[in-house]
Formats: sequence, structure tokens, C-alpha cells
Amino acid sequence: MSSEAPGACQVPDPDEVTAPWWDATRRRVLLVQRCAACGHAQHPPRALCTACGSPRDLGWSEATGDGVVDACTVVERAMPGFRPPYVVARVRLPEGVLLLSNVVTERPYDVGVGDALRLDWRPLPDGRALPVFVPSER
Repeated sequence: MSSEAPGACQVPDPDEVTAPWWDATRRRVLLVQRCAACGHAQHPPRALCTACGSPRDLGWSEATGDGVVDACTVVERAMPGFRPPYVVARVRLPEGVLLLSNVVTERPYDVGVGDALRLDWRPLPDGRALPVFVPSER
């Protein structure tokens, strides 16, 4: 069962801070923002490091695409672009950040904390894509 339903989900337009992240999604690459001054990784992208406050030392690193469910819920109410039931999860990446995303699965009630996930993509009409996750077969 796909989590997609008729209607498009709303996504923000890129700005000067988020444009590199959104551009990478066109190539199906997930970027994590990292501070060269203190080593802190953060998501979503911001203009300042949330650990040390540096505005100049932020760069990008490519995520592996692996993740683990940190918290999740099964949503049973329709939203634009999603057909219930679907899973919303907080996904912990080995790069040190948490992403709020969708776990696309035929068995939403079987998803639980600690489950291994792998990155997948939900295409958007303008060529960008949203990172979503699927249960890992490893």
C-alpha cells in the first residue's frame, strides 16, 4: 500500500540556506549539515550552527541512507498526499541527526522503535524529492 493519495503535499520553496539541500534531492542525495568548527551535525539546515553558533563554518556531508526508528506513530487520518494508515517516524541517522519522515510499508502497524530503515525518495512535481524510508531487509 502506498502512502500517497490524490493531492499533493505542500513543500517549502528553497531559500539561501536550504537550496543546497533541496538541489541534492534532485540527484537523490541526502545531505546533512555539519559545522567544521565544532563537528556538530544538524537537520534541518540552518544559517547558524546550533551547537556553537558559527555562521561561517557550516558545510555539507552525504548521509549513508541508513536509519533507525527512534519514535513512530501510525496516522489514521487522511492528509493531502497521504492515504491512511501511514507511518510518521523520527529517524535517527548514523551521521548524528534526527529526521521526521514517512516510513513507506505495506505493514504500518509492524513498524517499531529500533527497526532498521533505508532511504528512499518520494518524487515531487518540480524534480525535487522528499526523503522517505522503507524497512531495511538487512
